[in-house]
Amino acid sequence: MLGVIVAVWLSERRWQARGGQKGTIVDIAVPAVIFGLIGGRLYHVITDWQTYFGSRAIKEPIQALFIWEGGLGIWGAVALGALGVWFAVRKRGISMSAVADTVAPGIAFAQAIGRWGNWFNQELYGSPTTLPWGLEIDVDHGGEPGVLYHPTFLYESLWDVALGFVLLFAGRRFALHHGRLFALYVAGYTLGRFWIEGLRIDPVGGVDHAVTLLGLRLNQWTSIVLFVAALAYFWLTRKRDSVEIVAPAEPADPAHLADQADADSEDAPELTSTDDGEDTPSPRPAADTPKDDEATDEKATDEKAMDDPAPAAEKAEKAEKSEDDGAKDAPPAADDVTPADGVEASDAEVVKKEKNSR
Repeated sequence: MLGVIVAVWLSERRWQARGGQKGTIVDIAVPAVIFGLIGGRLYHVITDWQTYFGSRAIKEPIQALFIWEGGLGIWGAVALGALGVWFAVRKRGISMSAVADTVAPGIAFAQAIGRWGNWFNQELYGSPTTLPWGLEIDVDHGGEPGVLYHPTFLYESLWDVALGFVLLFAGRRFALHHGRLFALYVAGYTLGRFWIEGLRIDPVGGVDHAVTLLGLRLNQWTSIVLFVAALAYFWLTRKRDSVEIVAPAEPADPAHLADQADADSEDAPELTSTDDGEDTPSPRPAADTPKDDEATDEKATDEKAMDDPAPAAEKAEKAEKSEDDGAKDAPPAADDVTPADGVEASDAEVVKKEKNSR
């Protein structure tokens, strides 16, 4: 579990540096870990089935579910864990190969930490050795008094740490994308696992002895197959340069409809507070009211007059002339009316008052 925490922390930082969204790796890690634990246990039970089933079984069948007693195969953990990642990235709409390249160094460091569980359980040790760093194994775990054994867990842990740093360097130096960095991790891990596996004497696949084929242990054959597959993938994708999606497209804003403006937009309606404390859009004058048209026409006329003073002067002269002509043709004002013949002055005044009242 400590290895998982380190892997998620490192991968999350690498994913954000690549342009991915924060929290993506944390979310993906949940199904990856669950599927990984199931896959790791399945691989162990399948390859060591004689430990739990059959006439020579040394454990009860129910103990195949006791994951806390040890027994996780890295091959099954990575394979089924990748399936959990695939489900998660497919739902998010991001690239599976981009995620694989991002988490590759973290997986290597996680394995380096996880291997120390073998030391606590005194398991998966190597053949006897006289080297000063040899490991003592209790008799209850298969060791002999006074005999030192190869600490194969330590060898693999150091190998995984070195592999993790190599992956970090290679990813920055050569920009390995489209799953090539993950393929490099698989090739690097299986290369080290092959020779380390050759030192082990634990009975993988059997009860009192390891199952071998042509002199090689089961995990050595698995290493060979995966090493070749990783190199083949690395070579076949060497020219792939398409864009990998690390951040899905932003969804439509559900806060308002497509034809509504944002609150801070110039087109947004002004809000006024009502008696009940709610903000409602203030009514805005229509853009095509006669008042606005008249103001616009007057403004345009003034601007045109400023740009061309000659026509404006001519128009003013014509307007003045038309006023004079109109004055000549206009009927006399009521005050200028003189009494007609036969009409007395008093009667004229009455007519004048009636006209004024009208």
